[in-house]
Amino acid sequence: MTLLVTGATGTVGSEVLRQLDAAGVPARAAVRDVERARPELPAGVSAVRLDLEDPPSWPAALEGVTRLFLLRPPAIARTARLQGFLDAVVAAGAAHVVVLSVQAAGRNPVLPHRQLERRVEATGLTWTHLRPGYFLSNLLTVHRDEIRERSEISVPAGGGRTAVIDVPDLAAVAVQALTGPGHENRAYELTGPEAPTWAELTATLSAVLGRPVVYRRPGAGRFLREQRRRGTPAGLAVLMTGLYTVTRLGLAGRTTDDLQRLLGRPPASVADFARRHAAAWQ
Repeated sequence: MTLLVTGATGTVGSEVLRQLDAAGVPARAAVRDVERARPELPAGVSAVRLDLEDPPSWPAALEGVTRLFLLRPPAIARTARLQGFLDAVVAAGAAHVVVLSVQAAGRNPVLPHRQLERRVEATGLTWTHLRPGYFLSNLLTVHRDEIRERSEISVPAGGGRTAVIDVPDLAAVAVQALTGPGHENRAYELTGPEAPTWAELTATLSAVLGRPVVYRRPGAGRFLREQRRRGTPAGLAVLMTGLYTVTRLGLAGRTTDDLQRLLGRPPASVADFARRHAAAWQ
């Protein structure tokens, strides 16, 4: 069994690689720049150059690959651009693809994530679709500075609820789907049991950090302008505004028991996550 992990230096891909390495499962990290990525990878993981839109990079990356962890680069909105790569995956003799998708993909056919799922299904390979909720790790990246420096979170989510997931829990399911049987042609909607409002989330942060963290509720237009002033790229700022507006409309709070059932234990809670990473916001 030869595993190839795309997005190997990203939030999810790096954790999938870390857990595979810890379990003693050989895996190949697919990256765009091998030398630049090498320091970020576990010591025992081999790296290979792969650009999903550069066909000459495909043969070496896919040689002998039997199972693939696949995520869509945010810059590729039109999944037709990935069809050639999927054809190459089939030609290389792979058997199974684990797709990192989003929670709403099963209910919104126009999402590029769902379009990628359908393209993978059409290859004839077996597949597993992972549809996670909101990554708690966004509190360490997107919202880290405002929590640490201003003790606030400012998002246009109103009083809407957000189903959340801790990335190590998501990665543990990905490892299961990559290494074991029983996940073929299954789609998992992965969330913890909590779907806090942002007021509840900041209250948890306040309790853990021992200082008030305030939830501010700008309108969508104001939020977008604030993000652009802070240097957020236009595409990402628009995406963030859309995601938080979905929350405000009450469409992001659905929870399932898929994650707990697959893990065989309770998923990490918001409080667990906050305690584990408290130093990042001090």
